[in-house]
Amino acid sequence: MGFLGDIAIIFGLAVGVVFVCYRLKIPAIVGFLLTGILAGPHGLALIESTEQVQVIAEFGVILLLFSIGLEFSFKSLMDIKKTVLLGGSLQVLLTISFTAVIAWAMGMPLNQAIFLGFLISLSSTAIVLKQLGEKGEMDTPQGKINLGILIYQDIIVVAMMLFTPLLGTGAAALHSPLLILAKTAGVIILVIVLALYIVPPLLYQITRTQSRELFLLSIILICFSVAWLTSSAGLSLALGAFLAGLIIAESEYSHQAMANILPFIDTFTSIFFVSIGMLLNAGSMLDNIALVAAFTLLLLMLKSLVALFTTIILGYPLRTAIIVGFSLCQVGEFSFILAQTGISNGLIGESLYQVFLAASILTMMLTPFMMNFAPRLATIIYKWPIPERLRSGILPWVADLDEDAQMRDHLIIIGYGINGRNLSRAASFVGVPYVILEINGETVRKEKENGEPIFYGDATHEVVLNKVNIDSARVVVIAISDPVATRRITYTIKRLNPTIHLIVRTRFVADVHDLYELGASEVIPEEYETSVEIFARVLSSYLIPDDEIERYIDRVRKEDYQMFRSRSRNAAGQLPLTLSGVDIVTIWVEPWYGVNGKSLAEIDLRKHLGITVLAIYRDEEIISNPGANDIIQSGDKLIIMGEPEQLRQMYRIISGHHG
Repeated sequence: MGFLGDIAIIFGLAVGVVFVCYRLKIPAIVGFLLTGILAGPHGLALIESTEQVQVIAEFGVILLLFSIGLEFSFKSLMDIKKTVLLGGSLQVLLTISFTAVIAWAMGMPLNQAIFLGFLISLSSTAIVLKQLGEKGEMDTPQGKINLGILIYQDIIVVAMMLFTPLLGTGAAALHSPLLILAKTAGVIILVIVLALYIVPPLLYQITRTQSRELFLLSIILICFSVAWLTSSAGLSLALGAFLAGLIIAESEYSHQAMANILPFIDTFTSIFFVSIGMLLNAGSMLDNIALVAAFTLLLLMLKSLVALFTTIILGYPLRTAIIVGFSLCQVGEFSFILAQTGISNGLIGESLYQVFLAASILTMMLTPFMMNFAPRLATIIYKWPIPERLRSGILPWVADLDEDAQMRDHLIIIGYGINGRNLSRAASFVGVPYVILEINGETVRKEKENGEPIFYGDATHEVVLNKVNIDSARVVVIAISDPVATRRITYTIKRLNPTIHLIVRTRFVADVHDLYELGASEVIPEEYETSVEIFARVLSSYLIPDDEIERYIDRVRKEDYQMFRSRSRNAAGQLPLTLSGVDIVTIWVEPWYGVNGKSLAEIDLRKHLGITVLAIYRDEEIISNPGANDIIQSGDKLIIMGEPEQLRQMYRIISGHHG
């Protein structure tokens, strides 16, 4: 009853703590760590036997690494192979090197210094990917870089576990390296044989029974059998679990295996993080609070700078590098697993382990806040006198456009994902001149070879937009997945060319209002369009005629998009009307514009340029067909009609930039 009582206490306390963390937008992993701190012997001492909890935690370790092996796909890695191989290798090797040098200089033996580098080099896959998923940034450049580096870390930790005994001073270190390598080779050969010739036909026969229980038992048997085999060979349980996952990963049964064991993974890994929290001595941490704070700060700075430098080496702009640096600044969950191996091999003492544990938990807790702050920090840093090549990335930059330099009334496509690709095809088909800006260097290189007018550049920078003639473009479409960058690009474009027709794609309806506020002419929320498409399919299933479906959808779109616009201050000005070379645009009169306090007669736009001011929107008032004596005030929205070139000249007059 004592053990069952301990488990009940753990889960009961975890529910409360994780719920509070959820409300504070702190990752659940941090909640589990805090649960362990509170329930453990150094906290409220609610748990009688931590040894039994540690045994259950071992199952969590095995299942966690088994799931990583299941998700390991050579095909998916090929899509981001440069980030995984180059970025991951740089990040891990540089972190280990810097940590080892600093620790060795402070008097730590070299083998222990290298092992400390192992621990610090790993980041939290669970925390970072969860944060990126919640923010909708998995498909952004920073999302892909984070994913690639984290995948590399998850794989290299297996090699670290294999190498750790060689660094140690315990009995395991007395084994011959050649013997360990021979055992490893034997296990790998056995795994290959199992993966190719034994497990697939075995699982096939089991699936023919259509018994979910039998399939689940078979998966668990494979997992624990291979883990036991590697442990018996003197290797780690974690290595065996990872290899067991690999055995099933390339088969057609991997997805069902993951679905079946996922509840077990969540349950046992939560116990694992609770057990780690129990190891933390809160009293010792408070006694050494200055040391813990200094170590935490050093960890954050070292990991952030290494990840930032790695991202720059990969060719990405400084803004992306800052976001990646702040995303990978924490110590990861596998560091705790690796630390246990280090303790058993005499590579880390209790006092250092307690400091490391406390600092690691603090970095995990700070990560969500640092990831949210990173884009704002990048904006601040970009105001400093930074070399343009560093701002925009060291890959081949936006080249001189040569024959494209004289393009006018062209379309600018920002982002070459699915939306950008389809748009460029349509523009090419109908003969609309266009140019593409993309931040992925590999994509730029491939598409340039295919003849696309695509250039590498970060559209958040004015100089990049000027290179593609933003001042003479007719339409810009922003089709990227980064919500923060989308807002910044929208603001920058409308500041450089207020008369341009700016169409913005966003994932969520919640972003629509902000983008209209920043000056977007049209905002297309994918979330809303998906719901419309689903509803159309539902109506079709009920045999509603296609013309009625189209008529209803048109009405819904018209009403709802008008509602989206009505919630923004630019609502009145979003009149996407184009009549044989004549545009109707909105100009928001800024406080520093030269026309403030002047009447329409004084600036006389009709006489000088042949354009017409159709209306003035002032707060809630609409001045239709304004007269010559109406005064222009700061904050007014001017609705103006004219030809594109006339409108560009008009903006220079209104803003006071006559040159």
